Amino acid sequence: MPVDDAVIRVERLGKRYRLGCTVTGGGLRGWLGRLAGRRARAAESAADHVWALRGASFEVRAGEIVGVIGRNGSGKSTLLKILSRVVAPTTGRAVVRGRVGSLLEVGTGFHPELTGRENIFLNGSILGMSRAEIRAHFDAIVAFAEIERFLDTPVKRYSSGMYVRLAFAVAAHLLPEILFIDEVLAVGDVGFQQKCLGRMSDASRAGRTILFVSHNLAAITQICTRAIVLDGGHITYDGPPEEATRRLIGRDIETGSAARFTPPPDARVAFTTLCIVDGDGQPARRCERDDRLSFVVDYVVRDWPVGTYLCVCVTNQGGVNVLWSADVEDAAELAAVRPPGAYRARVALPPGLLPAGRYTVSLAAYAPQGGELFEFHEHVAAFEVVDHDSLLARLSKPHPAVVAAAMPWRTERAVPASDLNEASLAEVGR
Repeated sequence: MPVDDAVIRVERLGKRYRLGCTVTGGGLRGWLGRLAGRRARAAESAADHVWALRGASFEVRAGEIVGVIGRNGSGKSTLLKILSRVVAPTTGRAVVRGRVGSLLEVGTGFHPELTGRENIFLNGSILGMSRAEIRAHFDAIVAFAEIERFLDTPVKRYSSGMYVRLAFAVAAHLLPEILFIDEVLAVGDVGFQQKCLGRMSDASRAGRTILFVSHNLAAITQICTRAIVLDGGHITYDGPPEEATRRLIGRDIETGSAARFTPPPDARVAFTTLCIVDGDGQPARRCERDDRLSFVVDYVVRDWPVGTYLCVCVTNQGGVNVLWSADVEDAAELAAVRPPGAYRARVALPPGLLPAGRYTVSLAAYAPQGGELFEFHEHVAAFEVVDHDSLLARLSKPHPAVVAAAMPWRTERAVPASDLNEASLAEVGR
């Protein structure tokens, strides 16, 4: 790649974190603590550290939308924080050429005491724009964020969704040359997410460069020109997004039909096991389309905040979430509180719903009123659906949709053949 084409150049980038506490503070206590820390560090072993990112090297050209994908803890957010100059690398270097806008977490770059209007001008100034330039884009930002009524309200009173809408609108309209986006878009509703993806595509066509971290693999394949797969802090693939998602899902497909988790000691709600079973309650790694399949979820509750719910998500080989289900039927059930204890939930997959293919299962526990995600286990179990008897299988044709539900067809003769004429056909057509 010619040097002049690269607006982002990452060379052998690494970030190491020390496990345990760091002593801070001034005065004699702080000095003694730091002295003790230096002596202790001299005797530390490699086990006292963890590499969040190691040996990463790649380049990005102007106008590219590069997706960064991987399981939790693979180093995605660490990479974006280094490129955004939020943290310094331990090894290697990163060169970024151009004005940068970042959406790394909800509220990043906002002053909580300032209003939405004031934060728009503050962020524009940070990006090096004049007041006149900011005013030229002001109306478009407000319209995109859909916060007209709350424009003069301090952003500390905004919901997480309002925060994200305004933050993305500012970053997307104040024309940074390079935009780093972490998983914050997951906070917004589906309609807003699609609007953001469209805006990102427009920005790329205008020559802007975007690095996009997301667990939404369908969005990665929809808008990205390229994708990087991270695993354990290492880059394991860099190329077309379709192949990147296949490799990520393919790695997860190798997992079994059951998963075990170690609940954190202070977790309020935590999963312990997930098992995919057949109609006889036996572990099911492979099944026919019409087989009965269930997901059995064990979890513990120490404190169940009002509004908590659990959900399961099924993802196909293309990274598309084809099925989602929660353990509540309607919003009224969110008022229920579960006392402390161990629980088991079972959710049955409707027979014949999924076409042949390989699928992974993810688990999550949310408390939406507080915007808190208790746990998220992505692609932790897998199963395969085979099809030998359906019409398309007998015709040796692939299924053209992500679901294959059997729906009743009712067919009857509306007009006898002897009565068919142009007038009756026209009547039937209406």
